[in-house]
Amino acid sequence: MSDIPSFPYELLWGERTVSSVANLTRQDAAEFMEIVPKVPVRTTTQTFPLERANEALNQLRGGKLQGSAVLKVDPAAL
Repeated sequence: MSDIPSFPYELLWGERTVSSVANLTRQDAAEFMEIVPKVPVRTTTQTFPLERANEALNQLRGGKLQGSAVLKVDPAAL
């Protein structure tokens, strides 16, 4: 079996940064929520229906998104 050739990671996904909120503990969240009222935390999101996920990715790759893209699933479609 041959080795997988290496290539720059950014060519694979076109990502600028990878961030996650899935790996925090309950204690982390509680401490964060105590800080929020003391600091001017401003969030920016843009919601896309799941069917427009590719558009969201293209906007992300093109630097046209500010904040986070959120994919929304229509519960009736489940």
